[in-house]
Order: sequence, then C-alpha cells, then structure tokens
Amino acid sequence: MAEESKSYGLAWFLAGLGIGAIIGILYAPQSGRETREDIAQGAREGTEYLRTRTRQAAESVGAMVDKGKQQVADFAGRGREAVDRGRAQWEEFVERGKNLVADQSARVSAAVEAGRVTYQQVAATPPENHDA
Repeated sequence: MAEESKSYGLAWFLAGLGIGAIIGILYAPQSGRETREDIAQGAREGTEYLRTRTRQAAESVGAMVDKGKQQVADFAGRGREAVDRGRAQWEEFVERGKNLVADQSARVSAAVEAGRVTYQQVAATPPENHDA
C-alpha cells in the first residue's frame, strides 16, 4: 500500500515537472538559447532524480528480498527442529515399547517356568500326599 502511494507521488511529481516546464517555456522572457539550456538543465535534473529514485528502489527491493530469504531460512530451520524433536520423541516411544515388550516377555517366561517347575513338583510327588 505504501509502495503504491510512493509511485503515485512520483507520477504526480513528474507530471508537475512537465507542466511547470511547459508553462515556464510559454511565459519565459528569455531567448531561445537560454530556454533550451533551461530545458536541458531540467531534463538533466529529472534524469538524475530518476536515477537516484531507481537506485533507492533497487536497494529497497534488494533489502526486502534479503529479508524474505532470511525469513524462509528461519522457517526452514524451525521446521527442521520440529522434525528432529518429533524423530527423537518417536525413537523414545519405540525404545519404551521395546522395553515394555521385553519386560512382559520376561514376566511371561518367568510365569511359564514357574508353572513348569510346579507341574514337575506335583508330578514327582507320590499320589498319597495329594489326599492328605
């Protein structure tokens, strides 16, 4: 929005410069040669003004591009950090799952072994002790 008002301001300035030059030519009490010199001087000043404004606009655009690149780099860095955090959490969850499965497997193995030992003990004892 601010850029539009600047371009409109520049357009109105140039229009005013042209109208002023025309009025100055029509009402100037100078000779033709002096008038031509004044017109040439005005043209040189206008050209220099346009060069300056063009250089300033190019610098402004360059600064905006640099700022945009920096923002993209910041966003990409934040994205990488989020992905790395997610990956670390995933790896932690997987490790917890492995540990849980190993723990449960050990418990089941211990229960099976206890059942086997108990069965062997019961099977090895004589039947008369069962009734007592």
